[in-house]
Amino acid sequence: MLISPENLEIKNQIFDFERRIDNMHLEFYKYYTGEVNRLPDLQGFEREVLVFSRKKITDIELSKNLERVLYKFQNRKKIWLAWVEETRHKSKKES
Repeated sequence: MLISPENLEIKNQIFDFERRIDNMHLEFYKYYTGEVNRLPDLQGFEREVLVFSRKKITDIELSKNLERVLYKFQNRKKIWLAWVEETRHKSKKES
């Protein structure tokens, strides 16, 4: 099955988002464990994903893949925010 250049670009962008979600998860974990002191740019990434998700995707497979990645992002975001909250509570107790 041939894939149009536009759909190939969409497919690559979706896979890039998924890769970046995994990398961001590692960065948040490093923040949570104290290896780094700087939070990853969650808001910037979330804006980028939101703008992309508003594109009209006509290919059903790509649309389902995007939904899967968006679901993964929302679940990870909950974890990340919980880690940030825990980290902030720890630092307040230590002060």
